[in-house]
Amino acid sequence: MKKGPLHTSLCDDLGIEHPIILAGMGMKGRATPPRLVAAVSEAGGLGVLGCSWLDGDEVRRRVRRVRELTDKPFGVDLLLPATMAEAMPDRAEMRARVKRDYPRHWEFVQSLREKFNLPPAEGKGGVMSAAFIRGQVDACLEERVPVFAAGLGDPSWVVPLARKVGMKVMGLVGTVRNAQRQVNAGVDYVIAQGYEAGGHTGKIATVALVPQVVDAVRPVPVLAAGGIADGRGLVAGLALGAVGAWVGTAFLLANECDIFAVHKDEIVRGSAEDFVVTRAYTGKTARDYRNDVIAAWESSGLSALPMPLQGVLMDEFVAAAEAADRADLINNPVGQIAGMLTKKRPAREILLSMVDEAVAVLGRLDSMHTVAARA
Repeated sequence: MKKGPLHTSLCDDLGIEHPIILAGMGMKGRATPPRLVAAVSEAGGLGVLGCSWLDGDEVRRRVRRVRELTDKPFGVDLLLPATMAEAMPDRAEMRARVKRDYPRHWEFVQSLREKFNLPPAEGKGGVMSAAFIRGQVDACLEERVPVFAAGLGDPSWVVPLARKVGMKVMGLVGTVRNAQRQVNAGVDYVIAQGYEAGGHTGKIATVALVPQVVDAVRPVPVLAAGGIADGRGLVAGLALGAVGAWVGTAFLLANECDIFAVHKDEIVRGSAEDFVVTRAYTGKTARDYRNDVIAAWESSGLSALPMPLQGVLMDEFVAAAEAADRADLINNPVGQIAGMLTKKRPAREILLSMVDEAVAVLGRLDSMHTVAARA
């Protein structure tokens, strides 16, 4: 393994060159398709497939596709909600339940579809039930994926299974308390993700969260996440005690990323204030680009249903928006750091520019220290 200019223990442990990990973002596979994952791994980082709403068979297919594109290490990110409304594996049953038990919510979403002149469409993907999640995890275990990341929830039941196949486990957290729970669960790495991040996020900012988590879980290594999109952010994460960075938003503008073109345009033109926290699409707090659907939910007087009911409630609306080429009505999970991103480029360029910028920042800081010492 080649050693990069920012070599940390993370690089040795995972067999990578640079301490940068592609966050396993979801959007039903659009955000982190196999070609993006492979490109990041080929560039010396660790690519991670975001497979949260994909069934076990699709997880397996994507894992195998990554292996066709690279022989470098990679990972899979899934959601393992610790608290979740009881779900049935059958989508039709779940929709009938939501329609019966939450008629006001159901009628509101139907009114949204009519408001935006969207034709009826059938929802895609699976229902996030216990059986669905177990099928996803089993696919990762059977394929012996090198790294498993729990982007949400409790991986305690996955850890002993992962140990048997030599899989590293990472757990994403937004508080010190949750970090300690992840350590008790036996994870190899804790990902401390600040409020600035896109997608499912908490209430504590990255600069405050990372050092507290580092101190609380030592000697378990920590990755910094949330608001990191260039070399300055990477150096900041390392300075706070992390051994590497978990980077999502920056790679949404990668040429290899398959999110909707309009979503990439929203990222390019958006300011930090345009990316807001909402429960409108999944039932869990998530940072998305503000759109007309989020605004409608905010003014509706209705609270979002718990996961996975809110997702079931919204999935046919999202499918209808996609069929009508109205991606502007579909959630676009993005972090606040998007306010400084202005161009689309290859994933390799994004990663290596972060490394080069980080080295330059460290050089500048070292020169400042040298000048101060001489004075």
